[in-house]
Amino acid sequence: MTKKTVAIIGGGASGLFAASKLSSDKFDVTIYEKNKTLGRKFLVAGDGGFNLTHSENIEEMISRYTPISFLKKSLQEFDNSFYSEWLAKIGISTFVGSSKRIFPKEGIKPIQVLNAIKSELHENNVKFKFEETWIGWELDGSLNFLSDLSIKPDIVIFSLGGSSWKKTGSDGSWCSLFKQKGIEVKPFRASNCAYEVNWSSDFIRACEGEPLKNIAVRNEDKVVKGELVVTKFGLEGNAIYALSPEIRREINVSNRAIVYLDLKPNLSDQQVLEKWKNNKEKNKTDFLKFGLKLSKVQVKMLKTLLSKSDFLNDDILLEKVKNLPVDLLNASPIDEAISTVGGIATTEVSGSFELNDYPDHYCIGEMLNWDAPTGGYLLQGCFSMGMKVAQVLNE
Repeated sequence: MTKKTVAIIGGGASGLFAASKLSSDKFDVTIYEKNKTLGRKFLVAGDGGFNLTHSENIEEMISRYTPISFLKKSLQEFDNSFYSEWLAKIGISTFVGSSKRIFPKEGIKPIQVLNAIKSELHENNVKFKFEETWIGWELDGSLNFLSDLSIKPDIVIFSLGGSSWKKTGSDGSWCSLFKQKGIEVKPFRASNCAYEVNWSSDFIRACEGEPLKNIAVRNEDKVVKGELVVTKFGLEGNAIYALSPEIRREINVSNRAIVYLDLKPNLSDQQVLEKWKNNKEKNKTDFLKFGLKLSKVQVKMLKTLLSKSDFLNDDILLEKVKNLPVDLLNASPIDEAISTVGGIATTEVSGSFELNDYPDHYCIGEMLNWDAPTGGYLLQGCFSMGMKVAQVLNE
């Protein structure tokens, strides 16, 4: 049987996984990567703590994705348990952290995970072409590259990434090529990023770099528990990253968004009130520090964001401990974001990520218009998409 040729354009997580799962009996697979090496964003993502996936049950996990329906079937078919089993099979032991995120066992670096995946690719007879930048199609459907290479594979899988961290090659420059084909492409926007707050200079001098631990953040009807960090620019951290879709939507409509911080999410409003009634501290600042055990930065934030009269008003102060509004002016620059939303519209692809108007052309990974918070969800989504395409083609 003559093998079909498969060209995977881009050496990111989704493309690598698809290549590892395509049948070497049926396909002759080549990855075309514009960098000198594979997986540059994969490695950079590991610098701040390498979340491979998350351990929560799959239905909960699916609810973290936007839109929920887009990746639902792929996540159900290749969920976090299958992914963890596959990692163990290729020699990457994992553990579940206190945050329920799944990490490589201590001592296993991101480069070792990438090398294990590359070993799988070599075992599967996948070929590699580096420093090959795809620049579009010929009229006959051939793929052209900056090097003057031209190929016409039987199947094309695009895994071109989003538009954050341009130093890794993920710059979204491919968008115009798809638009020329009449394929709808949504503008890229920052996701999982910091948000701008107009802090006072005194607050920044006292609190820049300080964490806000064990808090909850609300926007619209969504509440996320976690941590934040105060920066000169504003606020960043997992608790606000998970609200990116809601915050973006509000900024689009109102040119700003308001989030509400619960500084004591483990206490009810009534419990906070009871602590105040039983308060033996001399003043409100001492009550906040010792009665409620708020951190220095939490107390400073209350004093900064509330007027003096509101801070001195018992009812208002206690209410704001549980519901402190913070104005967000804008998202951080897109290249500073952990991920992006935007790219090829989800309506342009089938349930197996094949372009509706271009048979045998697939798009996977962050180049599609979906979103997920940090904590392993992004990688899980990319790997599940890669698996889905491989399964469909292998049938």
